[in-house]
Formats: sequence, structure tokens, C-alpha cells
Amino acid sequence: MLKLISPALSALTTLIDATKARFDRASRRRILALVGPPAKSPPLYDPTLNPERYLSIPVLDQNPDERACRKIFLRGQFLARQDRWGDLAREITNAEATRKTSPGGMPFADLLAYGARSDVVHRVEHALQDGVNVNDPALFDGVDALEGMRRDYPDNPVISLIVALTHIDIGWAWRGTAWETIVPTLNRSRCAAHFDRAQNLLSPLCGIELNSPLLAAARCAQLAGQRDPQSSIADDYEDLIDLDPLNYRHMRALGNHLLPRWFGSYQQLELEARRTASRTQDIWGAGAYTWVYFDAIATDEQACASVDVGFFIDGLHDILKVRPDQAMVNLLASYCAVALRHGLGLSSEADYPRMQIADCARWLIRDHLKQLHPMIWAHAADGFDNNARVTSLPRFAARGQAHALQAIADQFRDDIKRGQRVTFTSEGAELHSV
Repeated sequence: MLKLISPALSALTTLIDATKARFDRASRRRILALVGPPAKSPPLYDPTLNPERYLSIPVLDQNPDERACRKIFLRGQFLARQDRWGDLAREITNAEATRKTSPGGMPFADLLAYGARSDVVHRVEHALQDGVNVNDPALFDGVDALEGMRRDYPDNPVISLIVALTHIDIGWAWRGTAWETIVPTLNRSRCAAHFDRAQNLLSPLCGIELNSPLLAAARCAQLAGQRDPQSSIADDYEDLIDLDPLNYRHMRALGNHLLPRWFGSYQQLELEARRTASRTQDIWGAGAYTWVYFDAIATDEQACASVDVGFFIDGLHDILKVRPDQAMVNLLASYCAVALRHGLGLSSEADYPRMQIADCARWLIRDHLKQLHPMIWAHAADGFDNNARVTSLPRFAARGQAHALQAIADQFRDDIKRGQRVTFTSEGAELHSV
């Protein structure tokens, strides 16, 4: 009998509580109408209002990595503009053989190749943005000239690779970043044609045989144009990562491409993250698992809901053992403090793991941060979107610095409320009484 009565009592109690709450709210509204709202006490401190008053941290206005990358990019652009394609091919081959990189780990070969094709690609991008006629010469002249130049170097794989990469970039310019269902038919057709041409150029070449991470990366990039990319994505990325295991960008790209919206599945994402971590354990520890999931969980709620949080956080610690430099600290801190919080509230299943990882911003900032890199934080605020247009670098950097200071102040909120000022030195964060 009690089992039958209890649900009724529970329902009655709920009804009474709800009625009481409505009465209390109604009473409160009548009282406020007569006497006005209670006076608000001024907040003790809100560090997001003016964090510069309570924080002192060295700001890197010009990143040495950015300067190095710019220099090599311009070198590739210069050699292409001077039609010194033989010299360009030799410099790319040498850079690949030595795995030479910028201070931040960006391969010189990638930068040289990008500089070499940048004029052609940017011309097409600008023409499409300006809405030129689909038969406008600006959309064809540049790549046709590269195809003609390639015929002068029939046996040079680097030249074929540069032309293939140009077709891939132009294909993406036609495709854009919109969902497949809303891309115009003509744009889809032009995109497919460029990707088909890239595949024809790359199919005779093998990144393993030529010891070329750049070539292996191009084969992964052209997966977007294949009819059945899922059948080869794991093998292609395995070749690439084995050729250049120190370059974490390849692992990030793998995780992104393994999302169902591209070429994979959540089960395959988890499998390849663990396989990659196992193969690179002597270099990254658990870090490869983190890199494979890095962008995936920032953009996909189901991936975030299924990630092994403990494994991921172990990877953050292991990454800093390999790369304790301030550029990496800023990347990981901005990822946790800014980029990863964008999806909060979209999925109850994803919110808990998302917050567990986002909370790592506390120890990353308090224990490891010594210098602020505004551009990294600005990119984090955009979700590390490579297609985001930056119209003003100074404004972009200023926005990144504002995001960073707010995030840093938030980690020291309680200390600052107690009257402490936070100063970052070469030894890390130090607290001083104001």
C-alpha cells in the first residue's frame, strides 16, 4: 500500500513546492515594486574588467618562429617569381633530407613550396571573392603557366608536387568551407577537377621511397577528392607520421579527417589515436593521443564525449616534456582556456569531459607560462580556423592579448581578490602584495 501512496505524496509535494515558489516570486515582485530593488554591493574584484592592473607578463610582439617562417616563405616566392624552379626544387629536397624546421617546428620544405605557389593560389582566391565570371582568365592563367613550366622538368618529382599542391589549394578555393549540400554545383565540379588533376600528378610518386614528408602530406591532403578516402586514410597518414613524427600538425590533421563529417568514424578516431600514440611513444609519450584528438574534440561534440580524458591529460603533460618552450605552453593554454570552451552547453555528454580538459588551463598557466604570445591566443579564439580572414594583424594580435589576459586573470581570481598582484618572470608566476 505504501508503494502506491508514495508516488502520490511525491507528486503532491512537488505541486506544493512549485506553488510556493510561484507565490514567493509573486510576493517578491510586489515588494520590489513598492520599495525598489536592494542596493548592490560593489564587487570586490572582477579581473576581466581591467586585468592589466593586476597582471604583469612579458608580451612577445614578434614571434621568432613567425619571422623564420616568413623568411622561408618569401624565399620560395622569390625563386618562383624569378623562374628559378631548379634551384627551388633543390632547396626543397635539401630541406626535406635534413628535416629542417622553424623554431616552432614548421618544415622549411612546406614553407618553400607554399611560397612558390602562393601568387597563383591567392590570385584565384581573390578572383572568387570578387565574384568574377567563371571563365575569367584569373581563374586559369596561373595554374596553366605552372603546368607549362612542369613540362620543362618532366622527371622532377618536386616540381610535380608543387603543381599538385597548387591544384589542391585552388580546389579548396572553389569548394569553400560551407556544408556540402549548399556548395553550388559548378563550384563542386571545378573543385573535383582540380583534385582529380592533383591525384594524377601524385599517383606515380611515393613519399616513403622519396623520403618526402611533403609528398606524403600532399597525398593525405588530396584524400578530399577521392571517391573512397576511408579505405586509405589510415595507411596514408601512418606513412606521413612515420616519416616526420616530430611534426604534431600531421597528427592533428589525422584526427580532424577521421571525424564522420570527413572520412572516418568515432571508432576509427579512437583506434588511430591509440595506434599513433603506441608508434610514437618513445618521442611523445601519450602526447600523440592528445594531438590526434586535439582539433577533433574542439569541433565535434560526440568526439569530445567519447575521448579518454585521463589519457588526453597525460598527453598534455608529455607534450610539455618534449616541447617545454613558451610557444607550446601558449598553444596548450589557449586551447584549454579559450578554444575548448566554445562548445560548452551544446551537449550534456560532452560538457563534462570538455570542462575537465579545459580546467588544465589552471596548471598550464600557473606552473608553466612565462611569456605571452598574442597571435597564438588570437588563433585559439577563432578555433584555430586556417580559413579565417585576418584583415589587420595588429588588431588580431590585440584581440588575442585581450583574450589571454582575461583567461590568465581568471586563473588568479582568488589571489587578486586577496590583494595580490601577479608578475610573470623567467621562473614563472609570482604573487606580490599590492
